[in-house]
Amino acid sequence: MNLNTSAEKIVAYLAKVHSHADHVAIRAVAQTGSTNADLIAAVDTLTGPTFLVADVQTAGRGRAGRPWHTRAASAMTFSLAWPVASSQSIAGLSLAIGVVIAESLKSLGIDVELKWPNDVLRNGAKLAGILIEVANSRKASQKATWVVIGIGLNLDIPASVAATIGREVASATELTHWEREMVLAKLVTNLANALVQFEQHGFAAFIPRWNVLHAYEGRAVVILNDGHVVHDGVAVGIDESGQFLMDTRNGRVAVAAGDVSLRLQETIKGHDATVN
Repeated sequence: MNLNTSAEKIVAYLAKVHSHADHVAIRAVAQTGSTNADLIAAVDTLTGPTFLVADVQTAGRGRAGRPWHTRAASAMTFSLAWPVASSQSIAGLSLAIGVVIAESLKSLGIDVELKWPNDVLRNGAKLAGILIEVANSRKASQKATWVVIGIGLNLDIPASVAATIGREVASATELTHWEREMVLAKLVTNLANALVQFEQHGFAAFIPRWNVLHAYEGRAVVILNDGHVVHDGVAVGIDESGQFLMDTRNGRVAVAAGDVSLRLQETIKGHDATVN
């Protein structure tokens, strides 16, 4: 898989299959700080859905502002800006996008699962992350709300880099054998189709698909807030609003995404598995 991604080649692949990606503007750059930040800064000038891919991203961000480490040829980093009715209309969208990325990778022979709320796992380690941000146009004539979906997908993370991250990461080296533009065209096609489906049917259309891909179903887990265990029990799945469901000694609880973290009990040192 060569770098110097060609927007023209992505467009050529998109032209071969009719989809909702037909009207997505495709942009490619050699290097940038953050594809999400670039699209957010450009919302006043966007005339429609826009996809931006960078060969190298130097200041990428993940959930809670965590850095996303990328270097040349080690990852795919891209963002899609999409107009929405309002910020209230996107509840559950990050989980729906996780479904799309996971299903796309599976279609390319990469076996993955989903960890709530927005990680794609391979063999229990993080393979891809999703960051969704909302931006509002400042142009009086536009008055549009945009959702900007940023995705980082590890292709070939060196062991030396993985060690600096402080947790296990996975790679999808198989994707480097495909033409980069073909993979990106498949991803943007599936994302665009899913966003239209989300607009028409909401998150409900994605719940069964997410639960099928759930990495921790039936496993002992804990919910951490600022390093402290606030819930502990057995993972169940997600509900209609995208909250994480788990069975505790005191009954079933639903956990909303925010600053909390989900971990397997076995990874928490000194945890005695008592239920709060």
